[in-house]
Amino acid sequence: MTAPRAQEKQMSNSSSITQLLLLPFTDTRELQLLHFWLFLGIYLAALLGNGLIITTIAWDQHFHSPMYFFLLNLALIDLGAISTILPKSMANSVWDTKAISYSGCATQVFLLFFCATAEYCLLTIMSYDHYVAICKPLHYGTLLGSRACVHMAAAAWATGFLTALLHTANTFSLPLCKGNALGQFFCEIPQILKLSCSHSYLRAPGLLVVSACLTFGCFVFIVMSYVQILRAVLRMPSEQGRHKAFSTCLPHLAMVSLFLSTALFAHLKPSSISSPSLDMVVSVLYSGVPPAVNPLIYSMRKQELKHSLWKLMAGLFSEAINCPSSSA
Repeated sequence: MTAPRAQEKQMSNSSSITQLLLLPFTDTRELQLLHFWLFLGIYLAALLGNGLIITTIAWDQHFHSPMYFFLLNLALIDLGAISTILPKSMANSVWDTKAISYSGCATQVFLLFFCATAEYCLLTIMSYDHYVAICKPLHYGTLLGSRACVHMAAAAWATGFLTALLHTANTFSLPLCKGNALGQFFCEIPQILKLSCSHSYLRAPGLLVVSACLTFGCFVFIVMSYVQILRAVLRMPSEQGRHKAFSTCLPHLAMVSLFLSTALFAHLKPSSISSPSLDMVVSVLYSGVPPAVNPLIYSMRKQELKHSLWKLMAGLFSEAINCPSSSA
């Protein structure tokens, strides 16, 4: 078969694909329902935790500061990330199906890449916030005014949107000729590339180089920020000051470590230990666990946020009790 005809056949195979098949956790009906309830618990925990943080920061004026403004944005991104993956997986388990539409798969790839990139950029910005607060406290109001914070947050969201758009467009422009079954319970770029006969993705070196530079640059910035923070903290004469500085930085370090460790292990683990079941478990760790755990990490380490959360929940609970009696 000549090259033009082979290429034409590949394109026709790709254009005939209207849906893709996701990898199920199990084919046993009882275990499918167990998977549904497990994911439902994780999803509700993420909704509750991030929703309470968003409501508390927006409701209490004491939290109208750069640090909590960035935390609010992080909670919004976490809600978007977990809502991109888990509801579809839960629906497939309930209805005992594996299908996802081609357009739905493209949307899932875009939203997941968008949220992951924006979160990584936002975590980098939060490290800068902590650096200025501890190392240059006298310049904090100047370097992190309200306008500067809005611009930095907007830059994180815009970077996520642009990179997600470019990677999604590049991925779904490739012809798919190796079937339509993905080796993952959600759509991700590496699994889609396995279905393509084309190597065109590697012909976009500019896109790959920019993404690699962004990833490495953010990582170096976070590391350098915390090196400077650690040096400044160790020079503090007051033990109370050191404790306050560490209590400010530890939640952010925990979130960065959880995000990077799970994502890097998922994508850089050796092929010798790779298996479909392990890939799926690791994917749950980096896609579902961080959005559910981040609110717990931050609220447990931030006493003022924890107290405000309890105050808000107590107020809502008392209102729920008083409403029926007042209406009666």
